Amino acid sequence: MTQTAKQFFDEMQAYGGNTRAIYQAYDRWLAKVPTQQLVAKRAEAEVLFRRVGITFNVYGEEDGAERLIPFDVIPRMISASEWAHLSKGAVQRVRALNMFLHDIYHDQEIIKAGIVPHSILSNAQYRPEMVGVNVPNQVYAHVAGVDLVRTSESQFYVLEDNLRTPSGVSYMLEDRKMMMRLFPDLFRQYPIAPVEHYPQVLLNNLRSVAQTGVTDPTVVLLSPGAYNSAYFEHAFLAQQMGIELVEGQDLFVRNNAVYMRTTQGPQRVDVIYRRIDDDYLDPLVFKPDSMLGVPGLLSVYRNGGVTLANAVGTGVADDKATYVYVPEMIKFYLGESPILQNVPTYQLSKEDDLAYVLDHLPELVVKEVQGSGGYGMLVGPTASKQEIEEFRLRIVSKPSNYIAQPTLALSTCPTLVEQGIAPRHVDLRPFVLSGKTVSVVPGGLSRVALKEGSLVVNSSQGGGTKDTWVLERDEINIETAQSQMAAQQMNQEVVTC
Repeated sequence: MTQTAKQFFDEMQAYGGNTRAIYQAYDRWLAKVPTQQLVAKRAEAEVLFRRVGITFNVYGEEDGAERLIPFDVIPRMISASEWAHLSKGAVQRVRALNMFLHDIYHDQEIIKAGIVPHSILSNAQYRPEMVGVNVPNQVYAHVAGVDLVRTSESQFYVLEDNLRTPSGVSYMLEDRKMMMRLFPDLFRQYPIAPVEHYPQVLLNNLRSVAQTGVTDPTVVLLSPGAYNSAYFEHAFLAQQMGIELVEGQDLFVRNNAVYMRTTQGPQRVDVIYRRIDDDYLDPLVFKPDSMLGVPGLLSVYRNGGVTLANAVGTGVADDKATYVYVPEMIKFYLGESPILQNVPTYQLSKEDDLAYVLDHLPELVVKEVQGSGGYGMLVGPTASKQEIEEFRLRIVSKPSNYIAQPTLALSTCPTLVEQGIAPRHVDLRPFVLSGKTVSVVPGGLSRVALKEGSLVVNSSQGGGTKDTWVLERDEINIETAQSQMAAQQMNQEVVTC
C-alpha cells in the first residue's frame, strides 16, 4: 500500500494492519490465490463481457469506438448493519424528492415557506408544462440512483442524486453474474444478498403506476437507439423484464392514447420506461428537430393517457443547485432528520461563497450544476495551474452555473491493477425504486477509479466497476468459512493436477 493510500479510509484493512471482520475470510482466501490466477479470471471476464456486448460509447470521441467498462474481480463488501443504514437513508431521500417534485408543480409550499428560493422555477430543468399535472401515486422519480461516498468507519455522504434517466444497474446485475461464474466457491461461504430480482421489482413498480382501471398494463422501454452510450442497458433491462424495447418511430399517438406498432396491429401502451431526456421526448413541445421522441406524447401524458417513468420535469430535483436543499426538504416534508448527509457545498451564486471558492480553487472540486458523467468539473488538487485559471474564467463569467465542494477523502477498496492488488477509490450508487412502495435492492453499482490517486470514478473518465456484496448478516463464522474455502481450493488443485 502506498503512503498516499494510507491517508484514506481503507474498507478492507483497518488502521494497524488488521483486516476488518467482514473481509477476514476473503482476505485469507485472497492471500492463497496467485495474482496471475486473478489476472486470468479478469481476462476471462473481458472475453465474456465483450461476447455479450456489454459496451458503452464515449460521447465526443471521433473514433466512436465501443468500450468495455473495466471490471474488477475483487468485490466490495458492505455489512448488513451498514446497508440497513444506507438503504433507509436513500429511501428517505427519494421520498422527500418525490414530494418536492409534486409540490413545485402544484402548490409550491416549500417556496412559500422560504426554504427553496423562487429562482428554482427558472432552472432549465423545471418544466412549466408539468404545472398542475397529476401523476399516479404522486411518484415522479420511479428509478433513482443515489451516489454515495464513504470517508470513515461510520460516515457516508450523498454526492449527488440521479433522477432523470439514471443508468448503471445493468452493470450491477452483470457484475454479479460474472462473479458467480468466476468464483462460485465464494458464494457458498458468504451470506451475500441477491440482486438478480431487480428487473422483476422494477417491472412490478412500473405496472403499479399505470392509469386507474388498467388491470393488465402494457409496459415498454423507450430508447434513443443503438448509438446511445447506454443502449446495452436498455436492451438488457427490456429483455430481463420481458417487455418490448422501442424507439420513437415504433410509437404513435391517437385519441389521447399511445400505441405501439406491432405485426398484429396497434397495441396500446400504458407505461413507458423512458431512457430519453425531456428535450427529445416530444418534438411538438420541446426540441422540434428531435427524431427520437413521439409527436403528441406530452399531451397524452398530461391528460393521464399514459405514464412516463421517470416523469417529465424530474431533472430540476437532481440539478446540483437543488441538491443543497435536500436536507431541508426532508425536514419540511417528512418531519425527520436526514439519515444521510450532503457533502458541504458552496453555492457560487452567493457572493461570499464565490469569493471563498475563487480564493481556494486548488483545494476544491467545482462542478457544473447540470453536469454529469464527470464532465464539466474541476478537481483542484490534481489540476494544473493552467486548468485552474481557465476554470476560474468560466466561473467568473457565470457563477450560478457552478457549485463547489471540499475534496473528500474517498474510501478505498483493494483492486486488481497492473502492479498487483492496490487500494483504489470507490463510490456506490444504490438504485431506489418507487411505485406503490419504495424499495432498494441490496446492492448497487460500485464504481472504482482505476488510476492511482484519481478520485473520478466515472466510466467515461477511465473508471471501472466492482460487484457489491451486501451481507445478509454481520456475524460470519470466520473459521468455518475459511476451512470451507480451503477445502474447496484444495479440491480445485487436485482436479488441476
